[in-house]
Amino acid sequence: MGDYSLELNEDQLQMQKWVHDFSENVIRPAAPEWDEREETPWEIIQEAADIGLYSWEAFTSFFSDPTGITMALVSEELAWGCAGITLAIMGTTLGVSGILGSGTPDQIAEWVPQCFGTPEKIHIAAFAVSEPDAGSDVSNLRTRAVYDEAKDEWVINGTKTWITNGGIDKVPNVHVVVASVDPELKGRGQASFVVPPGTPGLSMGQKFKKMGIRASHTAEVVLDDVRVPGSCLLGGKEKLDARMARAREGQSSRVQAAMSTFEASRPLVGAQALGIARAAYEYSLDYAKERSAFGKPIIENQGIAFKLADMKMEIDAARLLVHRACWMGRTGKEFTSGEGSMSKLKAGEVAVWVTEQAIQILGGYGYVREYPVEKWHRDSKIYTIFEGTSEIQRLVIARAISGVRIP
Repeated sequence: MGDYSLELNEDQLQMQKWVHDFSENVIRPAAPEWDEREETPWEIIQEAADIGLYSWEAFTSFFSDPTGITMALVSEELAWGCAGITLAIMGTTLGVSGILGSGTPDQIAEWVPQCFGTPEKIHIAAFAVSEPDAGSDVSNLRTRAVYDEAKDEWVINGTKTWITNGGIDKVPNVHVVVASVDPELKGRGQASFVVPPGTPGLSMGQKFKKMGIRASHTAEVVLDDVRVPGSCLLGGKEKLDARMARAREGQSSRVQAAMSTFEASRPLVGAQALGIARAAYEYSLDYAKERSAFGKPIIENQGIAFKLADMKMEIDAARLLVHRACWMGRTGKEFTSGEGSMSKLKAGEVAVWVTEQAIQILGGYGYVREYPVEKWHRDSKIYTIFEGTSEIQRLVIARAISGVRIP
């Protein structure tokens, strides 16, 4: 039996420092500007591509770590700089996760590199699941995919919403779209499709102006008679037909096109929330040491010191949950108690709470834009909403620990 250790290995420490340096020197100084502009920071994505950070080779390396922790470390360090810019860089990995979660080895080899492109010609990717009437309730998607057997093509119609990188056509954009093939089967009648860049019929609808993560593009994606080759059905038609046949016969199945991606991505979303929380905690700690009131640094007041102690404790507790879920996912351990949802739920709520405490510690300064903590608070809130709300995470956990299909 190998030794048990919570220490990071040398490769992880080097990767962590590399990403942190980029975050400190490139992302954080640019964060206020892109937050105000509410635009995709193409210049920063380009810088990430130039150093090899934004590339399929880098993300393959991150994901191939046998402990499963490296991708979480990268996510946390980037979000420490700016969550919005992080999502502009990392948004592509949502599409990649959709391909990895449902695709065949040949499809993975074909499409994952195309999600990133090259430093000379950057590509991006988007994962399109949520709809105007189906956010948390992904089992009732209205977007339909119909098979045209004569042409061996799938015809997709519908509207997706809240899509990171959705509909962008400034650069080649690989969309991974979850659609219903058999609505009567609900989630078990869904499949994921790759929509190649430039496919006719796919367009951007409304672009949303958001409270936080403003440097990340979020928009509707409209699919109007979008035709994709049969080979763009992730996993292949034979596998889909067999799965739906089992569902019609009443056999149990744990595979759903959307949920297989969420299971992989939720701990990494939690890691981003940790980055925001840690940034706010570190800034508050430094401020409390330097700021004086009533003749002494405010950290010498128990009201402030205990608040900081709780912030540190909650962040570390959330990180342990995130790292455990990442390790379980990478090593094939079954999530028997909703461990992936636990990690995202805890980290998201900790980020909101810690950033609120940071504002309180700074007082009036925490409420104005000249100081970064109000931005961190705005950015943090989405982590209790997207990739499954806090309420949905609790539902997943409750069902897992009870074995009861709680409505």
